[in-house]
Amino acid sequence: MGFPLPDTVYPVTQPDGTAQRESVFLCAVIDHPRWRIGAYSYASAHLAPKDWAAHLAPYLLEFSPEKLVIGKFCQIADGVQFITSSAKHPGQGSLTYPFALLQGGSENAPSLPGQGPDTVIGHDVWIGQDARILPGAQIGDGVIVGVGAVVGGAIAPYTIVAGNPARAISQRFAADVAARLRAIAWWDWPIEMIERHEVAICGANLARLEAAKAEIDTASGTFPS
Repeated sequence: MGFPLPDTVYPVTQPDGTAQRESVFLCAVIDHPRWRIGAYSYASAHLAPKDWAAHLAPYLLEFSPEKLVIGKFCQIADGVQFITSSAKHPGQGSLTYPFALLQGGSENAPSLPGQGPDTVIGHDVWIGQDARILPGAQIGDGVIVGVGAVVGGAIAPYTIVAGNPARAISQRFAADVAARLRAIAWWDWPIEMIERHEVAICGANLARLEAAKAEIDTASGTFPS
């Protein structure tokens, strides 16, 4: 059996051949104008929700000004929530009460906070159970977010973060190795090449991966500058 297609709703098959309905490819179950989801990114829940978009990002509405961007091959555990910018209250003065919301959301109301930033998650990011991703977080490729972490701000690629507020506890690779892995960008390869080089990807075998990328670039007619 080959790797499931990115529009597969339930990508995990149980030993008895039935689909595990608690894990889904997000791009197959979310059709929302403020979400941008990369192929093969999945989420899991002990009790699968009817509405995965509302379950994961309850404050991101169809008319929200900000976006939630999730890269390819991300893994989102049970209980994770993205607290997007529309959840924020005013705080620039002495007021935090959302008068504008209760008054019908007048666009120019003084108690309406300004448009907040997008929340952006890179590729191959693992977000652990019950983590909270705060408005405007920018999480780099290959980051691991620990269980229950509360993450805001910018997190460098291939960093492991944990705690509240989340702090870097280690780097998965030296800076030069992380840079080479991002240049390889295996998540952009055809899925057949990813499967063929799974051992090298898992082992961060840079020589093999760079050779494979050169092969892909040659076949596609693109060449490194």
